[in-house]
Order: sequence, then structure tokens, then C-alpha cells
Amino acid sequence: MQASRILVTGGAGFIGSNLVESLLADGHKVTVLDNFSTGKRENLASFEAHPDFKLIEGDIRDLACCRDVCAGQDYISHQAALGSVPRSINDPMTSTEVNVCGFVNMLYAAQEASVKCFVYAASSSTYGDSKTLPKIEDHIGLPLSPYAITKYVNELYAKNFHDLYGINCIGLRYFNVFGRRQRPDGAYAAVIPKFVSSLIKLESPIINGDGSYSRDFTYIDNVILANKLAMQAENPEALNQVYNVACGQRTDLNELFCRLRQNLSQYDPAIAAVQPQYGPPRPGDVPHSLASIEKISRLLGYKVLFDTEAGLKAASHWYYENLKNA
Repeated sequence: MQASRILVTGGAGFIGSNLVESLLADGHKVTVLDNFSTGKRENLASFEAHPDFKLIEGDIRDLACCRDVCAGQDYISHQAALGSVPRSINDPMTSTEVNVCGFVNMLYAAQEASVKCFVYAASSSTYGDSKTLPKIEDHIGLPLSPYAITKYVNELYAKNFHDLYGINCIGLRYFNVFGRRQRPDGAYAAVIPKFVSSLIKLESPIINGDGSYSRDFTYIDNVILANKLAMQAENPEALNQVYNVACGQRTDLNELFCRLRQNLSQYDPAIAAVQPQYGPPRPGDVPHSLASIEKISRLLGYKVLFDTEAGLKAASHWYYENLKNA
């Protein structure tokens, strides 16, 4: 893809900041829109002085702000959202305002600005109560949480806006993304940074349920690749689609804990003795998740850069270096 003007919403977040860093390295002019409700300024610190980087503090719930930032952009990577199934159960109103109303604001502003493609973060939670494995894009169940509903509604709006206004959209259903800059703190932290943080402190992490729930854990570099491939898609068959972004591998929580403990004990042998605790299952959680990546591989040329094992090793090293003195 030639050097372009790219807007990344939620660019101060875990996924967004990694994408911004990679896009800048590729020679693009990158604008970030973030209200810092969950994103962190320190995620942007290393490239704030970059001549092709611009930061705008604003909220996607403000249509005027969305219009301002979309003007003149070639591509939009919409990563801004309030994640977390438990958060949406505790506060469905705010999750809906951000994830649906904010999404529609951005989509409407993007079509006004005639961007080449609107790439957005969808979610594997859309598969809901479907028990079919692996998950195939055209076969979903009923959503199990307000968060899952909001992400499915995003897909419906994207298709509708393409049909009505002609804007090209691509949705990327992320499967349990992990890696550098994913924070372990806060009530809604993801499982891998929470496990790692506890292990480094020689504390027992809590596994929800009996540890048999499984996920297709996906390293951040795979997600960055998927976003870039989506932005440069030109084949009409590849546009206006929704794709799984994953490794195509399933790991249960007990196995995840053991792998992380093994990786981290190379840096501190005392970690090898840490044992997990078990708590009740979380409401709204899907028991098992495994993605088919056939469609994204065929239509976008996606390849897994880091399988789950390699990703966990890379993440373990990054976390140990960055959290050991925290």
C-alpha cells in the first residue's frame, strides 16, 4: 500500500497503539483519535514526536468531532470501543453508547469523507451460543452479552451503509488478542496479562470455572497484519466482508496457565511453584472458541505470523521485562 493518510480511532489502546507504530514504520501519515477512557498516553509516547503522527483528543460519540477527524483521510481503522463482556453486563448503557452510537457516527463521517475503506474491529463474541467448531463467519448463534450484541450490530450497520451509501467496509472478528502493551490492571483486564502479572508477583491467579474453557488466543502481530491486508484489499470479492482474525488453535485456561508459568519461570525459577486458584465461571462467557481462518487466508492473503506458543513466549518476555519492577 502506498503512503496514505490513515485515521486510527482508539489509537492509544493496546491494539490501536501497536497498529499506529507499525503504520508509521511503513511510511504512512497517521492520526489518532482517542478520549483516553481506556487508552493510555504512555502507549503513544514513543512516537509523539514523529513528523507523520498527529493526536486528537476527542470522543466518537461526538459526531462533529468524527467529521473533523475523518476529513482528508484515505483509510480508517476503527479500533475504539468499550471492550469486555463483564463491563457490558455491569453497564450496558455506556457500552451501547460507545460501541453502537459511536460506531455509527464514525461510519457516517467516513462515508461523507469518501474514505477508500473503513476497517473496524469486530469480535468473536458475535458467535454467541453457537457450539459449532471451528467458528465460520457465516454461521453465528445468539449473542450472550450486551457487548456481543453491540459488535454484531456494528456488522449490520457496516453492511447497510455499504448498500445505501457505497462505502467499503471490512470487519475483523478478533479472537482473544494478546501481546505487548496489553495492561494487567483494572477490573476488566484480559486473562493473559492478569495471569502473567500474578505469576511475576508469585501470587496465585484465579481461573474462572474449572479451567476447561478454551480460546483461540491470537498474538498482536497477527492482528496488525490483518488490519494492513484489509486496508489494501482491492478485489471486490474481498471487500465488504467480515473475517475471523485468529491462529486457528485452541488452548484451554489450564493449559494457558501452565504455558505462561513455564515461560516465566525461565526468568524467575520461583514462579514454577505457583499454583492457580479456581473461581466461578463468568456470566456471558462462551465456553469454547476456535476460528476457521480459511476465508481471511483465501481472500486477504493472511498468514499466521506467530502461532499461540510463539506468541505466548514473546508476550511472556515483554511482560517480565516491563512488569517485574512494577
